[in-house]
Amino acid sequence: MALNDIPVILTHYKLMITEAPCVKMRELDGGQLVPVIDRHTNEEQFVVVLFAKPRPMEGRRKAKGEEIRVNLPRDPGEGFEEGDYIELINPVINTYEMRGDDGKITASGLWFKADGLTPAARIVSVPAA
Repeated sequence: MALNDIPVILTHYKLMITEAPCVKMRELDGGQLVPVIDRHTNEEQFVVVLFAKPRPMEGRRKAKGEEIRVNLPRDPGEGFEEGDYIELINPVINTYEMRGDDGKITASGLWFKADGLTPAARIVSVPAA
């Protein structure tokens, strides 16, 4: 059983683009790559690769982070390049499982999806008076 569109709060993570948004592709049986098209909107879907690193928290050991791929329903627009810090709009996670011909689960995991991207809010420190 797959769980779908579980809202996720990522405010405790810094999200940096490691691969700029691009059209999501899938491989046909013959090896040909074709764009993934949304069946409802007929728009090309996009994917962005992010490095998600936990923000430092007092009393906790510094965490390493993880690279994640995030599916987007459309082109997020200009201005999202490698190295940029972003926030996800309405991020959710989904679960999946794949089964072999015998019905046994051969793979399972999570995948991320969001409605779009926005530049991360910059935190500006103000010197004490």
